[in-house]
Amino acid sequence: MAGVDKLPMLAEGQKMLEEELTRLKAERPLIIDAIEEARAHGDLSENAEYHAAKERQGQIEASIADIEDRLSRAQVIDPTQLSGDKIVFGATVTLLDDDEKPVRYQIVGQTEADAKTGKISYNSPLGRALIGKRVDDEVEVTVPSGDRFYLVSKIEFI
Repeated sequence: MAGVDKLPMLAEGQKMLEEELTRLKAERPLIIDAIEEARAHGDLSENAEYHAAKERQGQIEASIADIEDRLSRAQVIDPTQLSGDKIVFGATVTLLDDDEKPVRYQIVGQTEADAKTGKISYNSPLGRALIGKRVDDEVEVTVPSGDRFYLVSKIEFI
C-alpha cells in the first residue's frame, strides 16, 4: 500500500483542502435527496436524473476519500521557520532566465501549485530541478517547448 508517504504542503494548502472537504460533505445530503426524488419518478433504467445523481454521488465520495487521504498524510511546513543556503520545499526562489529576466517561484505542494501566481509544485520538472540548488547554481529543465536554463540568484524563506 503506497499511502503512507508524507505529503508536504503549506498551511494554506491544508486550509484549501479542509474547505473543499467541508463543501463536499455539505453537498452529500443534497445528492441523496436528488437520488430519492429521481427514484420516485419510476423506471430507473431510463431515468437520466437518477443516473446523473448517482454519478455525482460517486464523484463526491471519491473526492472526499482522496482529500481525507491527503489530509491524513499532510506534513504542514511553515517556510518562515526554514533557513539555509539550499532550495527546499517552501523556499521562494528568484531565477534569471536566458534573457537575464528575473522570475520568482515558491516551491509548494501539488495542492497549492499555481504557476500563474508563482507557486510551482516540488514535483514539477522545474521544482525537481531546483531542489538542493544554491545561489549561483545553473539549472537546466526540459519542458515540452524545449530546454530552459536558469541561474539561481536568490533564495528566501518567507
